[in-house]
Amino acid sequence: MTNHKAPDDIDLRSGNRLPLPRREDLDERTRPIFDRLADAGGGSLAGLQGPGGIRLHSPRVAVPLHEANQYLRTEADFEPAVRELAILVTARENDCQFEWAAHEPAAITAGLDAEVIEAIRNRFDTKELGETEAVVINLGREIFSAHRVSPETFARALRLFGPRGLVDLVSLMGQYAATAAVLIAFDQQLRPGQEPPFTQP
Repeated sequence: MTNHKAPDDIDLRSGNRLPLPRREDLDERTRPIFDRLADAGGGSLAGLQGPGGIRLHSPRVAVPLHEANQYLRTEADFEPAVRELAILVTARENDCQFEWAAHEPAAITAGLDAEVIEAIRNRFDTKELGETEAVVINLGREIFSAHRVSPETFARALRLFGPRGLVDLVSLMGQYAATAAVLIAFDQQLRPGQEPPFTQP
């Protein structure tokens, strides 16, 4: 949460509209997910105070989405910078502050240029960016804002990533759009001291 007062319906421990899940309430399928999220070294950027903790309230949702997320974030054949680029575009086009704030540091660590990050944040034109960056940004903008991918953008993306890679890339964006929906619906607050990364429309 930021320095601003949280809305009255926010649980102060979870930072959202639901309480933190309790391990003793979970079944054998979801306890390993809880343990991974609760472990600071477990690979989750948000831990239990984020989408993973929210989804544990519905085990039938949490288990398959956790598995899909693990594949798309750690096993799919993307360079880390491309993965974080796709996630940032998705976060921005869905105006999801929490998702952006969680992934901007990861994008910097992965080597994504500051110029590219600012182009996504401010919705700048992509003409001056590299081909891969421009294609991924335009693809995300067309999916989530235009609701239609042009033949030109699709052809460029297919040439760069191939059929499997493009399916994985779009699935990654779709996964993080679903995550944005969860974060927005349950009003996940930014961490203490975090400022909103962009202005809401």
